[in-house]
This record gives sequence, structure tokens and C-alpha cells, in this order.
Amino acid sequence: MEITFAIVTCSDTRSLAEDSAGAALESLIQDRGWRVASHVVVPDDRTTIAQAIVEADTPEVDVILTCGGTGLSLRDVTPEATRDVCDREVPGIAEGMRAYSLAITNRAMLSRAIAAQRGTTLVINLPGSEKAARENWAGVEGVLEHAVGMMAGGGH
Repeated sequence: MEITFAIVTCSDTRSLAEDSAGAALESLIQDRGWRVASHVVVPDDRTTIAQAIVEADTPEVDVILTCGGTGLSLRDVTPEATRDVCDREVPGIAEGMRAYSLAITNRAMLSRAIAAQRGTTLVINLPGSEKAARENWAGVEGVLEHAVGMMAGGGH
């Protein structure tokens, strides 16, 4: 199954050229034979992040990965922005990513990342550091084909 992704990096300090986590995710997606339709960097602003998620949600996109803004800083508002524009949460994905990362570092418990559905598009919050983004990707990539298939009307 081919899956098409959009990446929205949320950062006050990085440009697209400096977005090593987003670039790593692009590479990991392509390694699976999947496609990245878009990749943008937006500031850590709730309204701007929400708008970027909406704009990334085109008919061709199956999964939107946000990158950054999931920690405890007052500027980390990606989970709130995601909730603002999504229909319902998929808590098992975020729980699974945290459980996977907890086997590597106890700092994983500080993540406020969520996963949610926006219509038939899955939105997953990933951390902003390249190392943590790679770890969380490893914890979730194996369920994405099944999730996208189910959202498209397939069975369990």
C-alpha cells in the first residue's frame, strides 16, 4: 500500500534547511516506499499550526506528521492545535509511541504528543529532535498501513 504524508514542523528556531528531524522523517518515509507530498516549517503558534494542519490535509494526503512542540515549554502547543482541527483522538498511537520510547529514555514520559483523525486523515504529533522523531517513528510505522486502510473504509 502506498501512503502519502505531509510533514508540519513546529519550531520558532528552525528553518526548512535546519529541520533535521523533518528531513529524517522524509528519508524514513521514502525508505518504506511511501511519498511525502509536502513539508513546511511554521512557528510555535497554536493558530498557525492548526492552519498548517488544515492546509496539509489535501485529498492525496493520508497521514500528517507534526514534528516539534510536544514538550513542556509554554511555547509547545502542537497537541492543542491538533485537537483544534481534528475530529477524534486515537490515543493508542500516542501511548504506543511513548511506551516504545520509554524503553530507550525515561524522558519519553514528558511528551504530550497526541494522534487524531481529521476526517480520513491521520495526524500524529512527533517530537522535534531528530533522535526522538526517529524513535517515535520506529514505534508507529508498523501500524500505519492498517490505520490508513481502516480510515479508507477497510475492515479490521
